[in-house]
Amino acid sequence: MPKKLALITGSSGGIGAAIAAAASRDGYRLALLDVNAAALQATSASLPDATAFTCDITDAAQVAQVLQTLGQVPELLVNNAGIVKFAPLLDITVQDFRRILDIDLTGAFVVSQQVASGLRDAGKPGSIVNIASIGGITPSFGTNAYAAAKAGLIKLTELMALEWGALGIRVNTVSPGFIDGGMSAAVYANASTRAVRTAAVPLKRLGLEQDIADAVLFLASEKANYISGHNLVVDGALTHSLLNQIPRE
Repeated sequence: MPKKLALITGSSGGIGAAIAAAASRDGYRLALLDVNAAALQATSASLPDATAFTCDITDAAQVAQVLQTLGQVPELLVNNAGIVKFAPLLDITVQDFRRILDIDLTGAFVVSQQVASGLRDAGKPGSIVNIASIGGITPSFGTNAYAAAKAGLIKLTELMALEWGALGIRVNTVSPGFIDGGMSAAVYANASTRAVRTAAVPLKRLGLEQDIADAVLFLASEKANYISGHNLVVDGALTHSLLNQIPRE
């Protein structure tokens, strides 16, 4: 029996690479997508049975070409690709706002639509896991289009689960909290920021890239075969801790 195929976007490093490594350990053949060709090739070379594709996920024609080259519909799709540019709403340019939405939200739709269509035509079940953020639940200053895109992705996941459930396609979201890695690596290089944020998490530690990878592979597994349309928040209970941040006399 051929291996199942996992297609992972934004997989040149960070959380995406951790998800790829976890999927490989679970026996998947890998299709890794990113626009960073050099880093993507390095990640791909470090994993068995992995193929790298330099691809702009906002370009439907490029995505279609990748799927055609693979010759197999992915049983697992992980939409991890995303960007952020911190700036107040009054300062961010319209061009930057649109670009963030295009990659973080529209790109996930473009890839998901094509994979879901392929699964439907092949009569195969599948799993899609979208990587959102706690910023899509409770926004923070300066996250502009990123917060809007991640909130949209959570709601888009619910709609995908509704429309594609009858096809045997489960769709879920993982929303990371304070993760010591990926696009947040530079944030936690600051010792003061690291200490303050670690103290704010009820579990008293920052999350790891592996924590997110484990959540994704759980949702993709048979153990989660009746879970669809769910947003799995992986944040050490941070989003429940608001009142704990405000002292009581």
